[in-house]
Amino acid sequence: MSTEKITVTTINVNGIRAAVKERSAENRGLLPWLEQTTADIVCLQEVRAENEQLQEALAPALAAGWHVVNASSSVKGRNGVGILSRVPATSTKVSLDADGGEFDEAGRYLEAQVGDLTVASIYLPTGEAGTARQDEKERFMAAVGARMAKLVASGRDTVICGDWNIGHTERDIKAWKANQKKAGFLPEERAWVGSLLEAGWVDTFRLLHPDVDGPYSWWSWRGKAFDNDAGWRIDYHLATADLGQRAHAARVERADAYALRWSDHAPVTVEYRLH
Repeated sequence: MSTEKITVTTINVNGIRAAVKERSAENRGLLPWLEQTTADIVCLQEVRAENEQLQEALAPALAAGWHVVNASSSVKGRNGVGILSRVPATSTKVSLDADGGEFDEAGRYLEAQVGDLTVASIYLPTGEAGTARQDEKERFMAAVGARMAKLVASGRDTVICGDWNIGHTERDIKAWKANQKKAGFLPEERAWVGSLLEAGWVDTFRLLHPDVDGPYSWWSWRGKAFDNDAGWRIDYHLATADLGQRAHAARVERADAYALRWSDHAPVTVEYRLH
């Protein structure tokens, strides 16, 4: 890992065991992507696997030198987050500390120390407006916000990457007008993301690409959403202020064709200068 810069990717894999499968000669899944990526750290969401299953799915990558830590859900086949890194994580944390432990076994948050960087992989609930699912999402948001305040206070370079399941602005959703009353684009959700930015966190991709629609990172498998680029930008890197200002390159690694996708999300990669 370079002492000058660090490259971090986030990707919702939509099930790690499915993501590593070879779909065709042209689409060989996640593992060939890991072979060629320049990332030093890869944050995974929606892993949906126990530790043994994750180790088996990633065995070729681990044999090639990657290291992995994960937080699985107590409900089998649901959620799950992980962090792949080229050097081992020296510590990990799953508790948000502010929720009475409600989400400790939800498989939605994993924080790790990798070298001098604190990195977290996060997977917010999808929610559903006006239901208990949305109430759960809002409780998780509150707990995450409290943890993020502590991380800012620590003064450590930190980046929280993942599937936030919220489009912040109209630029982040192709069909924003049709989604204003739906979970993922509710005014209170968008305001919450805004409050994180006001507290000093930096949406590094938007910092580097302020005036473009998208680029989107999630498209439904259904219909022509991918072909028409009718997507959502919901996979963010939120970095502490100093680190965020050292972000110097960002890209969405969108598949060249529908048939080449191995997840309904695309990897989102940001390069950060370390000094």
